[in-house]
Amino acid sequence: MSRAGLGLLALVPLGFLVVFFAWPVLAILRRGFADGGVGAALVAGETWRLAGFTVAQAAGSTVLAVVAGMPLAFVLARVRLPGVGLVRTLVLVPFVLPTVVVGLAFRALWPDGGVLSIVLANAFFNVAVVARTVGGLWAHLDSRAEDAARSLGASRARAFRSVTLPALLPAITSAAAVVFLFCATSFGVVLVLGGGRFRTLETEIYLRTENLLDLTGAAALSLVQIAAVLAALLLGAAARRRRETALKLRARGETARRPTGGEWWVVGAAGVVLALLLTPIVALLLRSVSTEDGWSLAGYRALATTGNDGTLQISGWGAAVNSLLTATDATVLALLVGVSAAVLVVALRRAPGRLQHGLAEGMDAALMLPLGVSAVTVGFGYLITLDALPGDLRTSPILVPLAQALVVIPLVVRMVLPVLRSIDDRLRQAAATLGAGPPRVWREIDVPLAIRSVVAAAGFGYVVALGEFGATSFLARPQTPTLPVAIASLIARPGELNNQMAYAACALLMLVTAAAVVVIDRIGSGRVGEF
Repeated sequence: MSRAGLGLLALVPLGFLVVFFAWPVLAILRRGFADGGVGAALVAGETWRLAGFTVAQAAGSTVLAVVAGMPLAFVLARVRLPGVGLVRTLVLVPFVLPTVVVGLAFRALWPDGGVLSIVLANAFFNVAVVARTVGGLWAHLDSRAEDAARSLGASRARAFRSVTLPALLPAITSAAAVVFLFCATSFGVVLVLGGGRFRTLETEIYLRTENLLDLTGAAALSLVQIAAVLAALLLGAAARRRRETALKLRARGETARRPTGGEWWVVGAAGVVLALLLTPIVALLLRSVSTEDGWSLAGYRALATTGNDGTLQISGWGAAVNSLLTATDATVLALLVGVSAAVLVVALRRAPGRLQHGLAEGMDAALMLPLGVSAVTVGFGYLITLDALPGDLRTSPILVPLAQALVVIPLVVRMVLPVLRSIDDRLRQAAATLGAGPPRVWREIDVPLAIRSVVAAAGFGYVVALGEFGATSFLARPQTPTLPVAIASLIARPGELNNQMAYAACALLMLVTAAAVVVIDRIGSGRVGEF
């Protein structure tokens, strides 16, 4: 692709990120600095207490997710038994559940919340990242190296520690970095389960921006959070490059087989983990039909109303329609920007020269930044900047989809980019030799090979946008709430009917998510991109 073509292609993702991410975030930080006191807030004990708790709960959740995900990774990569395909699908369901749904599911098990419930809920979210990322590399490893170690007298455990585990470390490190990023920026889970007792940087930024209008404190906390996110992104990028190199060095063979001997203990452990993953889901479903008077569908019937004493300004079903419409808009935007960005990164990596490769690495990392910056910071930044654009987007219904698209874009890139990278460049060279120009090469070679991942990314992004809560809770108007925002409003107000409506709405969101995951897995043949 020519330099002019690369420049034109870069306008879409870079323009979107500059206008709808960098500008609002920098505006909030600048306003916080202009008010003065950011330096004092940075050295305040409360700031670092919040940072310490954020890092501690994220680290605990990451360790738990890695420990729980490893047996599942083994089953997905090396086990051939009936039902493994179903396991692959069930493992992914928690990852795309809305945070409010997971928060209420764990509150059904632990009504009082607390640190343990926060750690368990965040780990519950991210076991799929470990299982599928590590399992993807594990499936490519040649099992003969481990078999050779066993034949030389090593026990099964020692062969795993000496041969398999070192080979899996790039994938484990990559997955752990991503999990830590997600846990450190967790919002809905901490808000529902932590209440006012336990706060992370993300929830404190929300409190100071939304309730206290303390932009100085919010700016200081955002700086701390951004620094932690950058560290996680750098670690994840380095680990991801090592994992991709490991994948290229190993030709995939048929490694799945029926377990033998002690491997059944690992399969059993995976079964226990899967059962634990399903427990909050089952608890939520039961809670949605449970009332003080016994079993009832009152919560589902109440979705046609606005709750006790008009808690909502529209019905629960109206909020559901809003969710579907905004998620559709967000997904279209995310696909446009995310696919363009993935194509640009691949084109830069294929171009000769260290500068182009460095630009590709930088852009790859920059595309992950929206996952690590407070959604509340972005949302409030929209309200103080977007009036400068034609039409004053602050009053536009596109505002919520814009914020949701920022969350979805990194996931689209992570699903499409590895597939585009894996396309053998010799196919493209052969087509060019036969007279095909660059547009036709993309149309005839890249598009057919990548289309499944693009479609799967669309479905994946849709369910993520459907359940997005952080920025949406700040931007959605009372008369046009999405379903997660309506759920948060219902649980914040007293009344048995409100609680029942909230749990019923959560159950509906969860069922829609599960159905979408089944479709995604069928499209992606069990694995798409990094998921």
